[in-house]
Amino acid sequence: MHRAFGYLHAQALHAGRRLRGAAGQGTVEYVALILLVALVMAGVVAALKGFKTDQGKSLGDAIVAKIKDAVGKVQF
Repeated sequence: MHRAFGYLHAQALHAGRRLRGAAGQGTVEYVALILLVALVMAGVVAALKGFKTDQGKSLGDAIVAKIKDAVGKVQF
């Protein structure tokens, strides 16, 4: 019986060490995902820089206006 409790205790300690080693892993993954999305967006902007057209200009203006409105409502 004593041996069984010793084994369970050792397994619990080992599991605790694995969990402590993974602390903050989710944050690192989210930061990497945000950086990846930003990189893709920057690539799209760079690719479309020489593309001249007025299509979507009104949609772009509406989006910018909504973003400015939302930022203006933020209170500190």
